[in-house]
Amino acid sequence: MDALVLLIPLAPLCAALLIGGGHLFGFLDGEESEQTTSSCANWAIMLSCLLALILLGSNLLNMNAGSFSIGRWLSSEALTIRMNFITTGFNVQLAALFSVLLAIVMRFSTNYMHRETGFHRFFFVLSLFAFAILLLVLSGNAVGTLVGWETAGLCSYLLIAYSYQRSIAVTNATRVLVTNHIGDACFIIAIGLSVAWTGTVDWNEMFATLPQLPTSQITGLALCFALAAFAKSAQLPFTPWLARAMEGPTPSSAVFYGAVMIHAGVYLVCLLRPLFELSTFIMAILAVVGFMTALYSFIVGLTQTDVKSSLVYAISAQLGLMFLECGLGFWQLAKWHLCAHAIVRAYQLLSAPNLMHAVHNNPIKPVSPKIAQLRWAYTASLQRFWLDQITDWALVKPVRRLANDLCYFDDHIVDRFMGAPNPVLNQMSSLVQLEETKIGARLDNNADEFAQGSGLAGTLTQWTAAISHWFEEHFVLQGVSKGTVRYGRELGHLANKVERQILRPRYLVLFVCITLLVAF
Repeated sequence: MDALVLLIPLAPLCAALLIGGGHLFGFLDGEESEQTTSSCANWAIMLSCLLALILLGSNLLNMNAGSFSIGRWLSSEALTIRMNFITTGFNVQLAALFSVLLAIVMRFSTNYMHRETGFHRFFFVLSLFAFAILLLVLSGNAVGTLVGWETAGLCSYLLIAYSYQRSIAVTNATRVLVTNHIGDACFIIAIGLSVAWTGTVDWNEMFATLPQLPTSQITGLALCFALAAFAKSAQLPFTPWLARAMEGPTPSSAVFYGAVMIHAGVYLVCLLRPLFELSTFIMAILAVVGFMTALYSFIVGLTQTDVKSSLVYAISAQLGLMFLECGLGFWQLAKWHLCAHAIVRAYQLLSAPNLMHAVHNNPIKPVSPKIAQLRWAYTASLQRFWLDQITDWALVKPVRRLANDLCYFDDHIVDRFMGAPNPVLNQMSSLVQLEETKIGARLDNNADEFAQGSGLAGTLTQWTAAISHWFEEHFVLQGVSKGTVRYGRELGHLANKVERQILRPRYLVLFVCITLLVAF
């Protein structure tokens, strides 16, 4: 039964490839292909859901071996990374729960996204996300978890910027991506430290080696993983990104920030329980950050006036309580809390568009009179404690000033020292010269002054241009024929058509996905 674990993330990946390829080559496009796209995505996630439930059942009957490996993935000197999966315990339980929630959201999206411009793009990204999150929770090593972690973050960016014609959606998606990448960088650093100190990235082998490490190394490793979890699950000081993420469609908000992806940080902490229990200091940090996030979210949530914003801070508050539970050592409570919270928030976010009808004529519950009299608290809550402004002041503005300084240094020092070639405005390329000659134009410019420049770069450019001009004049211009010119012109038109095709949004998204997958 352990071999079923391979098919659980593989099914939605195949669906994503089919939908993406069909849309790319024009087989799936427009309203007439919506049924094919939605059926492909729904059947794939239902298959994953069925396999995950079967694997969970066999785990409850103690039929699973605990892990399944399909061979070696990468090898470098003493480091070997295998493609292995976990088939018992909390990982399988979470995979079954997430697959059920994904199946519900996928079915809900079929009607909700009907006749939307990006219908096929939405189901492609959602299927890719299903693969990513199932790989994240089932992978038996840190590198596999990182692949799912990063792919889920990319899908989050693509769905927040679903309406990419709106500048606010693109801006919020970029801010969310950059904020999450801070945690991703900590995750990568943690993997590097694990390789350096334990010699492995396999979770079970790492846990077996941890007791042999000194306290300083355990604390450093746990701190990096904790920061990655804080960023992914919107804990302080990363909490504001969660409100920005609500720019995407309602189904994506439900599955990403209510049911599934937002719990990835809590899952990582629960997975690394053997590591965190060896560091009292990091356990205290988990508890403090979780408590402060819950308190912050409660206060800010009191002044929110729309449904999604209220749910956002309710979600971050509950996530803070989960980190508090982990920091206090209530691991089993945190796991049950995660599962129950995922179910409740998925329902609430999916029903958010109809919530105003359901609560019509219900009076608003007033806050306590003692809290109502604290005007400074009301102002701070309304401004969300100025976390975005503090981030801009502490990070964004210094980076912009640094970029301006580097640009000034490049323009006024490096360019003046190296020199830059002057534009040769009066000279044309070889084929253009031939065309002008054919129509009777005469070029009287001196060939010896083909290129001019100053400084080291200008001199090198001048020599190169002179040699190229001599070669073109003696070999190309004298040997070129009318047919070559015609073929060159047709080739140029063809290149322009290819460039226009490549610049379409769906191709750009495909190239970004391919680049990230190759990089991983």
